[in-house]
Amino acid sequence: MTDATAMEPPPRRWAESLDAVFILLFAAIGRLSHHEGLSLYGWLLTAYPFIVGALVGWVVARTRRPDTLRGGVVVWVVTVVLGMVLRAVTHQGVAVAFVVVAACFLGLFLLGWRWVADRVEARRP
Repeated sequence: MTDATAMEPPPRRWAESLDAVFILLFAAIGRLSHHEGLSLYGWLLTAYPFIVGALVGWVVARTRRPDTLRGGVVVWVVTVVLGMVLRAVTHQGVAVAFVVVAACFLGLFLLGWRWVADRVEARRP
């Protein structure tokens, strides 16, 4: 163990779950704002491309600590890009406005909590 590794905080074990909660929230808000209802099937159909994207993003970002802001950027980009690709191949909407809204919402929430957590950890003795 190097000195830098010894000083590194432990991984945030709840991070994957928090990402999933925010993706599910995004899908719920989107469905409700478009009056599509919130059946379990419809909700999961809307969320699954982004959940898959986030899982792949976590694997890709493993070397960068995906629970930190820096690693979170990788998770966010992969989530949005792969989520849109999966939506396109399953004939779900990928209008430019949706891509922009999804990128902004997921960026705010997937990166926002990491930014706050990184700031809190930086203040600890």
